[in-house]
Amino acid sequence: MSSTHKEKIMKLGSTTILRATILLIGLIVLALCVFALPAGIWSDESGWYGPILIGLYVTAIPFFFALYQALALLSYIDNNDAFSVLSVKAFRHIKYCGIIISLLFAAGMPYVFYVANKDDAPGVAALGFVLVGASAVIAAFAALLQKLIQNAVDIKLENDLTV
Repeated sequence: MSSTHKEKIMKLGSTTILRATILLIGLIVLALCVFALPAGIWSDESGWYGPILIGLYVTAIPFFFALYQALALLSYIDNNDAFSVLSVKAFRHIKYCGIIISLLFAAGMPYVFYVANKDDAPGVAALGFVLVGASAVIAAFAALLQKLIQNAVDIKLENDLTV
């Protein structure tokens, strides 16, 4: 076996594992959106948590778009287009999705505090902070990778022009 063939197999294997992980996460969140959230929203026991559960639906839209962009990035890697303008755009979209999700969760935090105080459930407020923070970290990491890939694309274009 040639070394390039081995490299292709290794790269395809690693992207396949990442692709499967992304699809698994997407299926879990989709199952929650289809089964668990409606059951919680329409339950008589949901009480003050109904609006919070509805808010989770709103955040699912940018979440699934970010997952789609992550799958697109893996396709670019498989096609040896990792350092391309398409990758920069995908990271930009993921960054914006992370920012949107973080802002949506942050906007809902006053209501979460109210419900947590009313039910004496500080864990609910802590979970809200975790969701805001995790989304912000993902947005920051995507912004960093976007900048790095953009620099690599610029260097690549500059080198192509000098040849």
